[in-house]
Amino acid sequence: MSATIALAGNPNSGKTTLFNALTGARQHVGNYPGVTVERKEGSYVANGQTRKVIDLPGMYSLTAYSLEELVARDFLVQEKPAAIVNIVDAANLERNLYLTVQFMELGVPVCIALNMVDAAKKRGIEIHGQQLSELMGVPVVPTVARSGQGKAELMQAADKLIGAREKIPPLIISYGEDIDRALAEMEDDIAIGLPNSDYPARWLALKFLENDEQIFGFCQKENPDLFARLETSRERVARHIATTLATCPEAVIADHRYGYIKAIIKQGVITHHLDQDRLFISDRIDRVVTNRFAGPLIMVAVIMALYQFTFSYSELPLTWLEGLFGWLSGIVEATLPDGLLKSLIISGIINGVGGVLGFAPIIMFMFFGIAILEDSGYLARVSFMLDRVFRSFGLHGASVMPFIISGGIAGGCAVPGVMATRTIKSPRERLATLLTVPFMNCGAKLPVFALLVGAFFAEHEAQVMLIITLIAWGGALLSAKLLRSTVIKGESTPFIMELPPYRLPTFRGLLIHTWERTWQYVKKAGTVILAISIVLWALMTFPGLPETQQQAFERQRATVTASASQDHEEQLGAIDAREAEAALRHSIAGQIGTAMESVTHLAGFDWRTNIALVGGFAAKEVVVSTLGTAYSLGEIDPEETGSLAATLAKAPGWNPVVAFSLIVFTIFYAPCFVTVVCIAREAGSWKWGAFSILFNTTLAFGFAVLVYQIGSSGIFGA
Repeated sequence: MSATIALAGNPNSGKTTLFNALTGARQHVGNYPGVTVERKEGSYVANGQTRKVIDLPGMYSLTAYSLEELVARDFLVQEKPAAIVNIVDAANLERNLYLTVQFMELGVPVCIALNMVDAAKKRGIEIHGQQLSELMGVPVVPTVARSGQGKAELMQAADKLIGAREKIPPLIISYGEDIDRALAEMEDDIAIGLPNSDYPARWLALKFLENDEQIFGFCQKENPDLFARLETSRERVARHIATTLATCPEAVIADHRYGYIKAIIKQGVITHHLDQDRLFISDRIDRVVTNRFAGPLIMVAVIMALYQFTFSYSELPLTWLEGLFGWLSGIVEATLPDGLLKSLIISGIINGVGGVLGFAPIIMFMFFGIAILEDSGYLARVSFMLDRVFRSFGLHGASVMPFIISGGIAGGCAVPGVMATRTIKSPRERLATLLTVPFMNCGAKLPVFALLVGAFFAEHEAQVMLIITLIAWGGALLSAKLLRSTVIKGESTPFIMELPPYRLPTFRGLLIHTWERTWQYVKKAGTVILAISIVLWALMTFPGLPETQQQAFERQRATVTASASQDHEEQLGAIDAREAEAALRHSIAGQIGTAMESVTHLAGFDWRTNIALVGGFAAKEVVVSTLGTAYSLGEIDPEETGSLAATLAKAPGWNPVVAFSLIVFTIFYAPCFVTVVCIAREAGSWKWGAFSILFNTTLAFGFAVLVYQIGSSGIFGA
């Protein structure tokens, strides 16, 4: 059986990049048993030997402040990997070594991958790995995970740890007289009370003093009497330190660990070739970009520029695609005889799926812009700036990235956004975040917005998209405040994050990211949306008009044909349109939409729009495809051809107020089915999935009614 090597390190240390470099295609992803934390596992093959490699979740500490840290720690203690490769960011050595020291205190075999030495060198930082290795007593290997430099030497160092027979003694750090004395007493108690524990006795005592709730539960379950004695010792030490030092044991322990690290670093481990006090490029940019006053203005300007770029450069490709689908419809119209097959291809597929695919250029340019912001490091600054705002609404700075991933600027997806909430430590803040991330402007909503903005606000596309973004964020934050004040009450927790340095994105990387996301959109349109469009076409086609009504329309045609009227063709076209609309109304979907109209008219939605919104519960892009099918099957003027946007702009019952009401409803109403499943899984209960459907749809309808009623009163202008 091959030995197991665990990769561990801080977030943004290059851990996953190293994992990919080591394992290549020999990897798979799953979840740890019983939790939603992702487990990445692969194999490394060299010199005829195979090593099992586990990529542990990113963590800053072995104290279980988050689910990721708890999972990682349990794996180390219970699975006992043969070696741990601790990935350390060479440019942030002191902070990264804090985790290393805790591995050493746990007494596990560890070697250090001194990663991103190239980036450190550019900043004038040289790390003397041999000196660091001798002082800490662990192997240190310089690496550049991105290029694979040093990976062979690193695995050789890990192999030596695996081959070593002697047990590695835990690192002992002095934490001052008060804590050392308490540790000694508690260690003796633990050694007697828990003689067969997987955890070292001194380490358990340390975790007790650090208020580790999981260790509290473990000790209380294994030996309640021991727990009571340890708790008494912990409280005594905490009171004494609070009285004498005005702090807590956790802070004292952290200070001494950093003191130990600093003492090592000062012994010739780091050489600075540049002035340490000078501001590096990233720091200089951040003085402006994250400024309390200038930062938010710059952020709004960046988003506005993104939308302007998207709509300006996508206009020509949109026209090409519109012409392509019109050409396809014309070929089918001229080739196939009238009947269900012709109706399915034109109304169900070309006007349905084609309506969604027609917005691919907008999606592509939007993704390209997002990739620039993401790869450059700017999105991390957005999280940093919004932390204070989010905390005032009961959320957390760590909630910002799930919002952005879900489409906070535009073009994301709520499913990975919901999954990204796993990094939030507080269960209440995590739940509030995963319930509100579906309000963001995901890639599925973009076609709906692009359709309505293009049809009714063509002269101000970028400005309206910015307003839509602000409405989505504002609604999400207000909803979070409501939830945190009612059903998810609890204290807010502090937020600490790392700002990666700014990087100049590579054109190849931008193209890859843009293509991957655009292809996902196109693939979804050609599979999921196609299937739903065909089902909805069937619902909008059957059971067809009763024979009596068909005969009535035939009599009308016969009357017109028999007359010598000059507008003979025009009258026949009008009869055809009325018959098509009557057939659509009589269909299963038409009857559902008409029944809903008694309520939805308050928001300005007619029966056709209702059909589209019902389909949108499966996937938001279906709103566009269903409108395309509905207006194709029941077209008001069949002689008129053009885009769906042009059709809506001329259709009775549509105006800018109705369009904006539908935009607002689309922002807030129930998440797509896949997102609901993901919410239920991440929250651990289907009740939260059901809650998101009811809460979001109620909220969306209330806002839509408000917009329509106020707008129709003349404030917005109808």
